[in-house]
Amino acid sequence: MISDRSSRLPPFYVMEILEKAHELEREGAEVVHMEVGEPDFDTPEPIREAAIRAIHQGMTRYTHSQGIPSLREAIAKEYQDRYGVTVSPDNIIVTSGTSPAMILIFGALLNPAEEILLSNPCYACYPNIVEFIGGTVRYVDVYEEDGFNFRCDMVREQLGPAVKGVMINSPSNPTGIVLSEGEISELVEAVGEEAYIISDEIYHGLVYEGREHSVLEYTDRCFVLNGFSKLYAMTGWRLGYVICPPEFVRAMQKIQQNILICANSFVQWAGIAALEETATYVREMVETYDRRRKFLLERLKAMGFGIEVEPTGAFYIFANASRFTTDTYRFCLDVLETAHLAITPGIDFGSGGEGYVRFSYANSLANIEEGTERLKRFLDEREG
Repeated sequence: MISDRSSRLPPFYVMEILEKAHELEREGAEVVHMEVGEPDFDTPEPIREAAIRAIHQGMTRYTHSQGIPSLREAIAKEYQDRYGVTVSPDNIIVTSGTSPAMILIFGALLNPAEEILLSNPCYACYPNIVEFIGGTVRYVDVYEEDGFNFRCDMVREQLGPAVKGVMINSPSNPTGIVLSEGEISELVEAVGEEAYIISDEIYHGLVYEGREHSVLEYTDRCFVLNGFSKLYAMTGWRLGYVICPPEFVRAMQKIQQNILICANSFVQWAGIAALEETATYVREMVETYDRRRKFLLERLKAMGFGIEVEPTGAFYIFANASRFTTDTYRFCLDVLETAHLAITPGIDFGSGGEGYVRFSYANSLANIEEGTERLKRFLDEREG
């Protein structure tokens, strides 16, 4: 019998689009992919070399459940150098990507029916993981004119004894918006001692104007999620981590021991190389993403998509498509089937995402040019 929990999980629409795109490709179609948030760059050479070296040196056994000390020390140093915050390696737990990290956080933080505040829209998997753990999601509406960021007065109204955490994501998926120093500090003040801030910082480093800020600059009542997938083009390596308050370390460690054991041993050694040996590679990737971002913003605006606050981080543009559709999933399916362009429907990110479409520019500029040309032809034919 299928469990109630698995039955309640909604479709992950971006994967539905991706799978349908693959079906078309098997039939011979050439699909331009602007749906998935996966870097199109190869993993930098120093990372690959470090993994190979670790394998040859026999680094293939279980590690400490929190991760190898050298990687935790390198992560602590990264946060000291980048943000000026002191993090103890003992408060870091290395995981097989940030999705398992969320299982650790929500599993340690939530009793059944206790709540996490999420923005609507937000990254599609947040509510699914909270609810799978047995927690409850409480949504707070966010608005395009605010860059889809929380309004602090609306957050205060939702706080209460059952609310254990408030989740933020900057740079954001799906919007690409970067929270300012003032916005983070105001939210931390609004939440106060009533809940923990859970900050997903997986897109840190992918910022094109100004700089990003870690929540650790403003409070230690927080959990930080980060990893190597996006900045270092390591999606398939599955390496992430949590920085958590010391009182939660043991609980999260026990969940890791029972469910996940530890992150891949040789991949952890590659993570050290990512942090210490790839600055030139990262800089070149970021510069390339920025050129794509500027090109795509211009093309989408020219086609009539609404972009009230321009994104300056990650590799997404969350564009208002209400001029073209009231059903973004159907719209994206039509674009895929007719124009062979794969894009993500905003409904994937919650009811507040309906009317929007997410475009990923984690693809070559040539492919983005081709994809937007196909989209323009599709729209012209519909309107003509």
